[in-house]
Amino acid sequence: MPIAGQGMLLTSMDIDSLHEAEFNRWYDREHLEERVAIDGFLEARRYVAHDGKPKYLSLYSTATFAVLESPAYRKALANQTDWSKANIARFQNMIRGVARITISRGVGRGAALGIIRLRPPADGADKLRAALREQFDPAARDGIISMHLLENDPVLSKPLTPDAGKADPGAGDWFVLIDATDVSAVPAAAASITGNPALKPLVITSGVYRLLWDIAKSDLPRG
Repeated sequence: MPIAGQGMLLTSMDIDSLHEAEFNRWYDREHLEERVAIDGFLEARRYVAHDGKPKYLSLYSTATFAVLESPAYRKALANQTDWSKANIARFQNMIRGVARITISRGVGRGAALGIIRLRPPADGADKLRAALREQFDPAARDGIISMHLLENDPVLSKPLTPDAGKADPGAGDWFVLIDATDVSAVPAAAASITGNPALKPLVITSGVYRLLWDIAKSDLPRG
């Protein structure tokens, strides 16, 4: 599988311009490394929107889905640093998906990412998964490295912000990820889903993001 592991945490948010520099500093100097250090976390990637909302997006891969509800991860959530608490309180338009990676085709990760958010119909998960699998053929598309399907757990997929208790009809949404060499390669691949008459009604949003940086467990300082 091109994505290491079987689970993924997806977070996306906006931040006001007044605090944006501090937000980026926190993500780059503390948060990504701190999360990858948790037992069972394998790697993390950070993106900024080329054409999409919210502006920032991060992906965290885990060895198994169970890691995302493990004691080690729950301990990290319950013991946020003061720097983390200050930045999380400023998140706007927060999206948080705790997902299983159910389809993953291709080899490697790209400098650009297409993301499509879908809302599966009631009792239609198997049919939708099969239809998406037919569209996941990165080798047939220039500039496309790999394609993946994330299926959110509706119970665990709650934002960390104060409105976490509100009902969220999108907590069980799915995300299609399209890893590409350049942002220009994404639209044609995304159109196989967003322009497909059978799938288009299920599309909630779509966007294109540029990779800022990534970090793997093996990159962490040894001590």
